Amino acid sequence: MAISSQCHIISVLGGKGGVGKSHFAVNLAWAFAMELKKPALILDADQKSAGDINVLLGTKPLKTLAEVVSFSGSFSPSNLGQLVTQHKSGVHFIGAVRGPEENLKVTGSQILKPLEFLSTCYPIIVVDLGSELQELQLSILKESTAGMVVATPDLLVLNQTQRLIQDLLRLTFPLEMFHLIINRFYQGGINPQTLAQSFKVNVLGVIALDDGMHQQALASGIPAAQLKPQSMVTSGYFDIVRKLNGGLLLKLKQSNKSSIQIKPQAKSDTGGEDRSSLQHMFRGVTAESDPRNILKMRIHNELIKAMDLKKGVADTQGDPEKEKQLRDKTTAQITQIVDREAPGISRDERSRLIKEVLEEALGLGPLEDLLADPSVTEIMVNGYNKIFIEKGGKIQLSPVTFTSNAHLRNVIERIVTPLGRRIDEKTPMVDARLKDGSRVNAIIEPLAIDGPALTIRKFRKGGITAEQYIQYGSLTKPMIDFLKICVENGLNIIISGGTGSGKTSLLNMLSSFIPSHERIVTVEDAAELQLQQEHVVRLETRPPNMEGTGAVTIRDLIRNALRMRPDRIIVGETRDGAALDMLQAMNTGHDGSMTTTHANSPRECIARLETLCLMSGMDLPVRAIREQIASAVNLIVQISRLSDGSRKVVSITEVVGMQGDVVSMQEIFRFKETGYDKNRRIVGQFQAMGMIPTFIEKLEQKGVIVPRDIFSNEGGNVNANPSSAAGGSGEAKPAQKIQTPVMPKIKLTGS
Repeated sequence: MAISSQCHIISVLGGKGGVGKSHFAVNLAWAFAMELKKPALILDADQKSAGDINVLLGTKPLKTLAEVVSFSGSFSPSNLGQLVTQHKSGVHFIGAVRGPEENLKVTGSQILKPLEFLSTCYPIIVVDLGSELQELQLSILKESTAGMVVATPDLLVLNQTQRLIQDLLRLTFPLEMFHLIINRFYQGGINPQTLAQSFKVNVLGVIALDDGMHQQALASGIPAAQLKPQSMVTSGYFDIVRKLNGGLLLKLKQSNKSSIQIKPQAKSDTGGEDRSSLQHMFRGVTAESDPRNILKMRIHNELIKAMDLKKGVADTQGDPEKEKQLRDKTTAQITQIVDREAPGISRDERSRLIKEVLEEALGLGPLEDLLADPSVTEIMVNGYNKIFIEKGGKIQLSPVTFTSNAHLRNVIERIVTPLGRRIDEKTPMVDARLKDGSRVNAIIEPLAIDGPALTIRKFRKGGITAEQYIQYGSLTKPMIDFLKICVENGLNIIISGGTGSGKTSLLNMLSSFIPSHERIVTVEDAAELQLQQEHVVRLETRPPNMEGTGAVTIRDLIRNALRMRPDRIIVGETRDGAALDMLQAMNTGHDGSMTTTHANSPRECIARLETLCLMSGMDLPVRAIREQIASAVNLIVQISRLSDGSRKVVSITEVVGMQGDVVSMQEIFRFKETGYDKNRRIVGQFQAMGMIPTFIEKLEQKGVIVPRDIFSNEGGNVNANPSSAAGGSGEAKPAQKIQTPVMPKIKLTGS
């Protein structure tokens, strides 16, 4: 929206009720109308309003604010008379409510369009905001040229006013926008200039105490200033109007539109250039750095001088309430620094600057918005000035950057430190996770030549459901039904796929089929599984300490998990000799266990498991390892990230047993590519291979009903949905020829 450049919105607010805000708003509007010889509009937007302005003007409003925002006609000058109430004093007004029995129910977004229209009809709009800053009041305040903070010379009121000013700073409003009005002032009261110095807000005017005059005006239904034009009260209002109209409003309006201005150099408190204090902030920044980045670093440096952020963060100890208090205090401090260091910037730019510095100081800097964007699935930082993101399976360069490599390094440390991990020249690589479970990998100089590299793989909260996999075209319902039967009945499953193919997300989905009464132990390098069952024990590895001792590996945790009476063990990823421990766990009564591994096909998955077992340090013959694999693993689910960015389960394969020295398998389902559509998305079909798994008869002997038609292609193949993508890119390997199992084939029969 755009408020007319010819209109000034003046918001009236206070830290406490009963200080005369509504009286002030009415009289200020009247004084403006008299001075400009044009009507001024009063808008009652007090959240707690009981119709005070109605009482002060002695009339009911033609329309309330709620009725104006829901007005069915068009907003035009010809309809203005249907919206506003014209008072005999010369002011116009829109009431909040008609009386105490009503409540003001208008949202911030609803007020914007009417406010834009009204700004084309009036040179001055005075808004009574009350003393509560909720969504409606904040929306109006953001569009205001100036704010009048009304207070009385009373210690309790002044205390509440101080709190209000701190709240306005925390909400990133510029302090220069607000002016203090001392209402009901009496001789011998607190000196207004003392208050100005204490609050750091300019005292714009003083309204004398005259309760009798206000009572008389209330009985007459006209503004008090109109009742006695020669009084000190009236003189106080005209003095305020002339100060505002004498260039102050225009100056504030222009500052709201001005562009950013950068001071040529940072100054210390003594007036000299503070080079030493800025040295660490400029490390890794080239001479051609963006002036905006230089300003941000200067603000950050001043913030460090004013606050001990590291101690503040440490003192919160993860307490949400303490974290909020620290964030509010830091925001207020940044707001004051920005107003001092960059007085010429527009309000929009100022708000962005405060937000960015706050996120750099306490959050993850430019990563905050990317992490909040649900369409971003992966974030890849290659040095401070290159942040790549994955959206819809495609990688693109993000417009946001870090301020410097030092800033990026600080963010990495902020991520890993709460997890008890460290990253430095001695330990330049680290795996970690964010609070939401997103996986993090970081590597710094000297291993990362062009500056720290940070990779964050985001995970959707709650994971991806089976229905969503079908919707994305990653699986079909028969495949889901089959996998559900396998998981529920304790088959051991390996999920195989390339990097970024979606193995962990698929493992999360399959784990949702585990019966709720079973005890599950998860083992991960960085905890990211999101199991929904109640009886889950989550274990996470630990890196070595500074002395190089105390490391706890996946193998250690698997061995410990065996002593924890698990029904199932789920290992996030098998990538070393822990594969042998996992296979032994599967072979020793822990049926229904699952894990993931990196491989491009089911056959490569078998070879990969063999290689990992050989890395265990046990001198085992290859045939013995293959026998372990054949007896432990029941299914291999192969997922791939295709060239169009979609992720699909390209094969579900049963491990049947041994045939000679070779692990024998048979493919149950596969995805067959058939070409591309006009948008270059892969088109293909999911096919049942007509092979019934060898374990089906055992399940049926237990009373498990398995519909045989899910293994048949009768009724036609199922087309994959080419228009949906779960993200990622890559290429699927063609399905290989599967060896015939030694067991006799089972004929297809009806379900």
